[in-house]
Amino acid sequence: MLIQSLKVIRRVLSRGPNSIQLRNTMSTVTRFQPCTQNFIFRQLFDATSSTYTYLLGDADSAECILIDPVVEHAKRDFQLTKDLNLKLVYAVNTHMHADHITGTGYLKKLSGCKSVISRQSGAQADVLIEENDFITFGNQRLKVLSTPGHTNGCCSYYSEQQGIAFTGDALLIRGCGRTDFQEGNSETLYRSVHDKIFTLPDNTRLYPAHDYKGLMVTSVDEEKRLNPRLTKTMEEFVKIMDNLNLAYPAQIDKALPANKVCGLYDIPPE
Repeated sequence: MLIQSLKVIRRVLSRGPNSIQLRNTMSTVTRFQPCTQNFIFRQLFDATSSTYTYLLGDADSAECILIDPVVEHAKRDFQLTKDLNLKLVYAVNTHMHADHITGTGYLKKLSGCKSVISRQSGAQADVLIEENDFITFGNQRLKVLSTPGHTNGCCSYYSEQQGIAFTGDALLIRGCGRTDFQEGNSETLYRSVHDKIFTLPDNTRLYPAHDYKGLMVTSVDEEKRLNPRLTKTMEEFVKIMDNLNLAYPAQIDKALPANKVCGLYDIPPE
C-alpha cells in the first residue's frame, strides 16, 4: 500500500504546473514542535461561560498549575491533579474575569496553593505578577506577557520550551476579547496582540480563555492570516470593535466583586 501511494504521488508531481501547486500547498502547512516528555497538559471546559481551564504539570517534580479555573469546577480540577499524582502549587488567572467567578479561592482552600494574577488587574492575590516575570513549576516555566486592552490587567503566558502560549481574552480563535467595559481599549488591545503575541514564532500554539464554536487551539500563523479583526489596520479594527453592540455580561455584577478578591468570599459550602 505504501509503495502504491508513493507511485501515485510521483505521478502527480510529474504533471507540470500541478506539481508546483501541490508542493506550494504542502509548504504552507505549519509544523509544530512536540512538547517535552516531562510536560503534562490537560484542557478543561466550563459550558456555562465557555471558559477553558488549563492544567500544566511537570512530571519530574510532580508540580502543576491551573490557569483560569472556574469556581463551579474547582473540585473537578483539584481531583484531576490528585488523579495525576500532582501537587497544585499555583492557581493562575489571565485577568479579572467578568463572565464567571474564578476558582482560585476555592482551590486555595482545597489544596493550599497560591493565587496568581497581574498587579495591574487591581485584584488581590498571593502573587502579583508583571511583564517578563516567570511562573515556575518544577522544570517548566511560563513567561508573563502583559497584553492589556480587554482589561488593564490582561496577561498572556508563554512557554518557549513547549512552543505554546495562553492568551486569555486578548486573542481568541478568529476573534478577540471585547473592549467596551472594564477599562477596555481597542487601540491598546490591537498593539498588545501585534507586539506581544504576533511576534512569537509562527508555529506557537495558542490556547484562549474562551471559545464559542467548539474550537480548542490555534496558532500565531493562523491568526496572523485568518483573524477577521486583527488582520485589519488599527483604524479598521477600532471601528469593528466600536460597532459590536454586545449584550451586558450576564454574570459581571456577581463575578467582578468576587474576582477582585480572587474568589475568596464566594466559596461554595462543602
